[in-house]
Amino acid sequence: MTRPLKVVAVSGSLNHPSKTTVLVEEIVAALARTLPIESHLITLTDLGPSLAGALTRAELPASAERELQRIETADLLVVASPVYRASFTGLFKHLFDFVDQYALVDTPVFLAASGGSERHALIIEHQFRPLFAFFQALTLPVGIYAHDSDFADYRITNESLQARIEKAVTKALPMISANLAEKDEIARALDGEVLVVE
Repeated sequence: MTRPLKVVAVSGSLNHPSKTTVLVEEIVAALARTLPIESHLITLTDLGPSLAGALTRAELPASAERELQRIETADLLVVASPVYRASFTGLFKHLFDFVDQYALVDTPVFLAASGGSERHALIIEHQFRPLFAFFQALTLPVGIYAHDSDFADYRITNESLQARIEKAVTKALPMISANLAEKDEIARALDGEVLVVE
């Protein structure tokens, strides 16, 4: 890998402090232990008020537009939401409603969620994957679901959850690395260098 991976993490939690944000931060930290990355965290607790009332992207303030551009140009997204009424939070969906339909094509996306019990674990398969399939993004194979008993005082205390995060990152690395190499090769070709197609 010739340059740091641009990682943008999005926490759909509406609370601060937040177990979901802690989960996102730990996934990013696990990535940083294995890859050179530059990370940026977007929390809906901070960004959410600037989305309120906007019906089109043109109505958003400059601060929200900057965050959308970060999402659209990321090498890797880490997205998570607490389970709310059997889905991700409304503001999480509202944010991605403003993302350009084709900006995330082939972008790797690490999926995560948190909830009050294990009964909500399928949110990753039933809600997150269809949303990012619409964007033609590359959802990574192993998602991470955490429930309340995995945390104490907004820290991950369950070693099993920590192990699942490490395993998910390890399984994702080949796809992430291959995707970045291809992306960089295309960028070089567009800059006038020769593109080698094997």
